[in-house]
Amino acid sequence: MFGFLAGLGLFIGSVLLATTDVAVFVSFSSLLLVVGGTIAATFFGQEARYVILALKGMGSIFIPHRVHRNILNQEVGRIIRWGYLVKEKGFLPLEDEIKKVSSDPFLVFGVELLITGYEGAEVRETLQNVTDNTYERNMVQVNILRSMGGTAPAFGMIGTLIGLIVMLDTMGSDPSALGAGLAVALNTTLYGVLLARLIFVPAANKLQQRQEILRFRHDLVVEGMALLAEKRSPRFIQDRMNSFLDPTIRFNIDQQMKDR
Repeated sequence: MFGFLAGLGLFIGSVLLATTDVAVFVSFSSLLLVVGGTIAATFFGQEARYVILALKGMGSIFIPHRVHRNILNQEVGRIIRWGYLVKEKGFLPLEDEIKKVSSDPFLVFGVELLITGYEGAEVRETLQNVTDNTYERNMVQVNILRSMGGTAPAFGMIGTLIGLIVMLDTMGSDPSALGAGLAVALNTTLYGVLLARLIFVPAANKLQQRQEILRFRHDLVVEGMALLAEKRSPRFIQDRMNSFLDPTIRFNIDQQMKDR
C-alpha cells in the first residue's frame, strides 16, 4: 500500500510542480477507453473465471502474506514434533493433527497420505505433483495481469490516435485548438503507461513472488512428510529440513528443549 500511494503521490506531485492547470491531465473518456478496453480485451482473450481471479488477486497484494520467515521455522518444528509422535505411537495418532491444520489443505493431504501408509518416495512424488500443479495453476493469474500490463499502453496509443484524428479533422476550422486537442489526445497514452507500470505489472510481480514463496514452503513440507513416511529420526528430519532454510531461522531441537 505504501509503495502504491508513494508512486501515485510522486506522479501527482510532479504534475503540481510542472503546471497549475491540473485539469488538463483529467480525461474521463481517456480513462474509460484504457481501463474498459484493457478489461474487455482480457475477457475476450482469457477465460472469464481466471480473469476474475486475477483481478481479485490484484486486490490481495495489499494484504500481508501469511507465509513468512517465521512460518518456515514453525513448519520445521511441527514436522519434528510429528516425528516424535510417529516414533512413539505410529501414524494413527496423526489423525488428531488433521483437526489442528484443517485450514491448510496441503498439510491435511500430506497427513492423510502418511496415515494411509504410503512409502516415502510415493509421498514425495504425490506431494511434489500437488506443489507443481498448484504453482502452475496460480501462475495463470500472474500471466493475465502481466498481459494486462502490456495491453493497457496499447489502448493508450489507440486513444491517442483517435484524439489525433479528431484533432486533425477539426484543425482547419479552429487552429487555435490544436494544442489543447493534442494534450487531451496524449492523456490516453499517459493513463495506459501509468496503469501498466504502477498497477498491473507490479501486481503481477508481487503475486509471482508470493507463489514462489509458497512453492518453497511446499517443497520444505514435502521433504519433511517424505522423511516422516520413512520413519527417520527427528534430528535427521531437522538437519535435512534446515538445509532448505536461511541459517538465521533454522530450527534447533536442543534450543527448544532448553527453552522448555
